[in-house]
Amino acid sequence: MTHKSPKDFFRPLAVGAPAPLREIPARPSRAIHFFDPSNEKMAAKIPAMVGTVDVLLGNLEDAVKADNKEAARHGLVKIAQETDFGPTQLWTRINSLDSPWVLDDLTTLVPAIGDKLDVIMVPKVQGAEDIHYVDRLLAQLEAKAGLTRPILIHAILETARGVANVEEICGASPRMQGLSLGPADLAADRKMKTTRVGGGHPGYLVRQDPPRDDSGASVIDAPRSVFQQDLWHYTIAKMVDACATHGIYPYYGPFGDIADVVACEDQFRNAFLLGCVGTWSLHPKQIAIANRVFSPSVEDVAHARRVVAAMGDGTGAVMLDGKMEDDASLKQCLVMVELAEKLASIDPELKAAYDAIEVGA
Repeated sequence: MTHKSPKDFFRPLAVGAPAPLREIPARPSRAIHFFDPSNEKMAAKIPAMVGTVDVLLGNLEDAVKADNKEAARHGLVKIAQETDFGPTQLWTRINSLDSPWVLDDLTTLVPAIGDKLDVIMVPKVQGAEDIHYVDRLLAQLEAKAGLTRPILIHAILETARGVANVEEICGASPRMQGLSLGPADLAADRKMKTTRVGGGHPGYLVRQDPPRDDSGASVIDAPRSVFQQDLWHYTIAKMVDACATHGIYPYYGPFGDIADVVACEDQFRNAFLLGCVGTWSLHPKQIAIANRVFSPSVEDVAHARRVVAAMGDGTGAVMLDGKMEDDASLKQCLVMVELAEKLASIDPELKAAYDAIEVGA
């Protein structure tokens, strides 16, 4: 099997297409808020949401009925053409590559609003071949439309094969912006025995060891603590590793129980702690949760800044509050400080909170 030369990897795939990016910009994307462009009531609210959410995503795939596919596509074009998105990114999720609608999605959207589209989310990606198909098609359409910057690709992990091929998916194109976990479709494809969209499961648990009686025998029937586990820990961790390896960004996907804001926040925080940079929002109330969870806390930023200041040239080790901080600690803290600075540049409330650290430090 022959491979492309690394020198060819960053050449446009069509004559006249913009040059591929060599580094994917780390733009804030704490919440990717989904909306149905065919729903006029929902679409009317979009201009007012600009600046309140990092990413607005016009959804053309699941949750849009077959009869509404064309209306959603044209609705997205209308919204994009009439709206100034300012600091908010505009994404779309196209229909799956095996559907009869996807080709029209791409050939309609790129010429009409390609200059406004930041990222195209591709569902149910199975392997690198899916990314290669979209990559070449986008290059041709960009060249024809005269676009000057490439539209990026975001893949959703929704199949067992996609998870198995996650490394090659991440490295399939310079357009790759990131990956999202799609727990519902992935659960079905894996034959997992859950109907929940994300989150833990009461049947997936660990149980405290049984106590022992005076003779040392285990009392199996005694009350024991039970700890509910996260069905998605392995997949998120694998996705994070693959994304970090290729310099792109991992995201948690949907949390389906809109009413359970407590469990939603827990799931988002688990993903944040594991390395995800953002999540999906299916309802405006989830935007506030995502913005809170995927922004470093004031306490964490204050500590990170103290470590950076104390470490000087980054070598050796220092003691802060009874804990050793070394070059590995510094690297972790620099990640935190850099993220805080980027978020503060678009979020006035966060900026005020982070700036207050320096006043009181």
